[in-house]
Amino acid sequence: MSRYFTEDHEWIQVDGDTATVGITAYAQSQLGDIVFVETPEAGKTVSKGDDAAVVESVKAASDVYAPVAGTVIEGNAALADNPALVNDDPEGEGWFFKLTLADAGELDALMDEAAYQDFVSKL
Repeated sequence: MSRYFTEDHEWIQVDGDTATVGITAYAQSQLGDIVFVETPEAGKTVSKGDDAAVVESVKAASDVYAPVAGTVIEGNAALADNPALVNDDPEGEGWFFKLTLADAGELDALMDEAAYQDFVSKL
């Protein structure tokens, strides 16, 4: 499995033609305590950069963008009852949605973990 990152602080983990998307630990730390998450419905088609999900914290509300184009397979239903999963494990159990990739070539424009850490260190 390969993991990629965006400048908007989303991560995407790819396994074959399926990808899991969430926000990074950095994004979670900037938002603070997460109180609400809205994930996309299964079957929704998203283009790269589209608003795909919403996350609200005690500090702010923010959109979560689709890092690549695809069709949503599922949203993380656990976040409806327990949005704090994003606080506890943003890059694991706090994932937002899964999708099938429309064009795996779009991954080439994303950062690997080392490049993302370098990007964050300059913020």
